[in-house]
Amino acid sequence: MPVRTLFASTFYEADIGTPDLLDALEDSCRLFAEEDGAGRAWSREHGYRGYTSYASLGDLPERDPAFHDLKKLLDKEVKAFAKACHFDLAKPLRLDSLWVNILKPGGTHSGHIHPHSVVSGTFYVAVPPGSGALKLEDPRLPMLMAAPGRTDDAPDHLRPFVYAQPVAGRVFLWESWLRHEVMPHSGKGERISISFNYR
Repeated sequence: MPVRTLFASTFYEADIGTPDLLDALEDSCRLFAEEDGAGRAWSREHGYRGYTSYASLGDLPERDPAFHDLKKLLDKEVKAFAKACHFDLAKPLRLDSLWVNILKPGGTHSGHIHPHSVVSGTFYVAVPPGSGALKLEDPRLPMLMAAPGRTDDAPDHLRPFVYAQPVAGRVFLWESWLRHEVMPHSGKGERISISFNYR
């Protein structure tokens, strides 16, 4: 009898960042980290090892030309991802939120989902050696109960966790209900990324 793979979780990656865009985004991210007192305060209060504009700056594509250019690229990739997912949409997905993450060595981000969104993702600006991978969790994991472990040669779609390695200029996209986390940054230097939600 044939074996079918059912209920796939879709993950998308593409290299979209040019050197000029990456340079402009890195300069802007570092400038925001210097000037955004509210974001630095939020990061300290919530134990974020570094800086995030998650709770402070909600208008980056309107505020900065490099972020405006990035948004245009992201719109195109999210449209392609939505098509690959066969979403039945009454209207195109729109950017709902976008924020800067500057993670210092030792920094991490525990497992979470992005409620009230359809597609989430991260674009990588600066990725020093040793930067933590994005860890994706099989959504069936809480129900596996007595299921045995998987062999070392198991394909990604059968593994309980998949690790996606970041690269500067690369974007990762996934459905917002998919639980994920950032593994510890064990390298030197700051890892800079831009995360976002569409709905």
